Amino acid sequence: MKSDVYFVKSDQSTPEGRVRALEKLLEATGQFMVYKKEEIVPVKITIGDSACVYNLSPDLVRPVISGIKKDGAKPFLFDTCVIYRGSRQNAVDHLTLVQDKGFGYSNIGAPFVIADGLLGNDGRELTIAGPDMHKVKVPSFVGMLESLLVLTHPTGHIVSGFAGAIKNVAMGMSSRATKQVQHSSLKPSVITKNCTACGCCIAICPVEAISFKDGKAFIDQRKCVGCGECLCACKFDAVYINWGEDPHTFCRRMAEVANTILQKFKNKFFISFAFDITKECDCISNKNEKMVSHDFGILASRDILSLDKATMDLANRHKKTDFFSDIRKVPESMFDYAAKKGMGSLEYNLIEL
Repeated sequence: MKSDVYFVKSDQSTPEGRVRALEKLLEATGQFMVYKKEEIVPVKITIGDSACVYNLSPDLVRPVISGIKKDGAKPFLFDTCVIYRGSRQNAVDHLTLVQDKGFGYSNIGAPFVIADGLLGNDGRELTIAGPDMHKVKVPSFVGMLESLLVLTHPTGHIVSGFAGAIKNVAMGMSSRATKQVQHSSLKPSVITKNCTACGCCIAICPVEAISFKDGKAFIDQRKCVGCGECLCACKFDAVYINWGEDPHTFCRRMAEVANTILQKFKNKFFISFAFDITKECDCISNKNEKMVSHDFGILASRDILSLDKATMDLANRHKKTDFFSDIRKVPESMFDYAAKKGMGSLEYNLIEL
């Protein structure tokens, strides 16, 4: 059965133009965002790391929060700590970045919560029914609150190729330990002839799995959590990852985690903002990041799978490069797996507003 995906076409680059597109979508989909008076409503977003300038704008979050509050509900924004070194590895630095990027209460109208605690290890364990994982650790409110709203900035991704709403839930709503398990099939190694012993990979490794051995970088596979930070740090093509196999395991695990989390909420809605679609995700992109698609608008659905599939399909239609068409087999395998898990439908009705 096809799911409905609502779409407001927009190639606006100005905040005002993008807000107008959002208001049009919110007016048409308001029946899906009806909350009880006094209900606490979690709103998932990611603000990207400090170098990222293409993350979801506060201007696009503020109208969503206002809409939730008008009927007396109590929304809060949230994200979790990351496993790599950066400004979101702990709640203190993360909340400082929240303020710096304009997501504070005075600007948005809702508090921002780092949902897995000070160091990313707080939460509750859930049993997961998948071949690769048996338990996941998630924020404590998962299973306690009825509603969930997920705001996503779709991008490319260094492993999965496409980072949409499923990744936003799977990674953004799990503790650091569960993030590491999802990445753990990704095991990089060093091409010694290319290594210059610059030490960048050693400095950036979050678990100190890299050291010098015989004058070259060496990755201890027992310590490695597969986060891929060394691949990003190396400027000499000295870090190698078997992209032919590991991305599919990574994507399957994301689908399993996202499905487990979403089953705990009765009322779910997802909005994706297809503006500034960069080749890399907001964790590592910067002002010089390459765009892989033209801006094409805002999409929304109650079906996270249909939303992601429609977003990637439209990104290919509005492509600037062949990036998504070249890597399509990886996210498509995740979509197929998610459909088999019952997360949603691969077929959708695109309702242009």
